[in-house]
Amino acid sequence: MTHRPAPTDIAIHPLIAGRWSPRAYADREISHAQVVALLEAARWAPSAYNVQPWRFVVFEKAQDPEAFARAFALLVPFNQTWNANAQVLIAVLADTLNAKGETNPSAAYDAGAAAMAILLQAHAQGLAAHAMGGFDAHGLRQAFALPERFTALSVISVAHHGDARALPASLAERELAPRARLSLDDIAQFGGWSDTR
Repeated sequence: MTHRPAPTDIAIHPLIAGRWSPRAYADREISHAQVVALLEAARWAPSAYNVQPWRFVVFEKAQDPEAFARAFALLVPFNQTWNANAQVLIAVLADTLNAKGETNPSAAYDAGAAAMAILLQAHAQGLAAHAMGGFDAHGLRQAFALPERFTALSVISVAHHGDARALPASLAERELAPRARLSLDDIAQFGGWSDTR
């Protein structure tokens, strides 16, 4: 299933409403050009003072299967189960220091914006992409010699859409369930904060 638009209360751009986090992946190669387009989208994300603190370590199954396998092994077992057909893993890093060597308090926020650009670009290209927090960040640092100043925030897996019926039953059910979010009233307050709600 590739088309699962969000049931929004108010109309929003179809690219945003249509983006979701699938787990059903097809075992079909993604071109290097498609991967580069994802990174180009991230390159143009906004950041405080235009510092651009995002960095990415990209693992393409077709280009470097050994490195891909090492990165795949760092996913938690649950994520490994449904990522068997993933073609690309993108480790999203935040550079925690600015050019002066001082702490950049916006690093994670800005890197998150760049990660969202990857997810939206993947959706625009007709690809499936899913951001995950379930990975061994320390193991990633050790396995790929990441400098201390970089924090691994997430890993995004990318593939072509697959058949949800090929997933384990519990995951297939989640894949096909109606999409849901907290209400606007739950997430936004106007004019100030109130604890009386």
